[in-house]
Amino acid sequence: MTRAWTLPVLLALCGALAASGPAAKGSPGTAVAVLLVFLALAALNSPLVFPRSIGAQEARRRSEADGRPIVFWRPGCTYCMRLRLRLGRDARRMHWVNIWRDPAGAAAVRAANDGNETVPTVVVAGRPHTNPAPSWVREQLPPSA
Repeated sequence: MTRAWTLPVLLALCGALAASGPAAKGSPGTAVAVLLVFLALAALNSPLVFPRSIGAQEARRRSEADGRPIVFWRPGCTYCMRLRLRLGRDARRMHWVNIWRDPAGAAAVRAANDGNETVPTVVVAGRPHTNPAPSWVREQLPPSA
């Protein structure tokens, strides 16, 4: 779990350090702006941006029952963030598995990607798709009830 928060914490600390320069020179507005930029980057790279993760086994079980895709992701991945942000509210209609928290999820991704942990890997109807276009993923969602 600590690995998931490493990048956000480093970004927040770097922001505080970068903001200390303008603050020491008497530019509090610039310091606040710099700090806010780094905090926004930290928030975007945190696990908080993504829907709640579940284990790979539970995701498979739920996907078989409701037909929703499974998204294997990891914090700090820009392609995962792109997929999540482009999907908007539709992201909540999928099952998300954080491969840094779930060894079975990481193994499933490696099996689908020639031994590499390439994410996002989206599983639709049992077939993995590596880094698919967000529009394609949205089309794979079952109609909402």
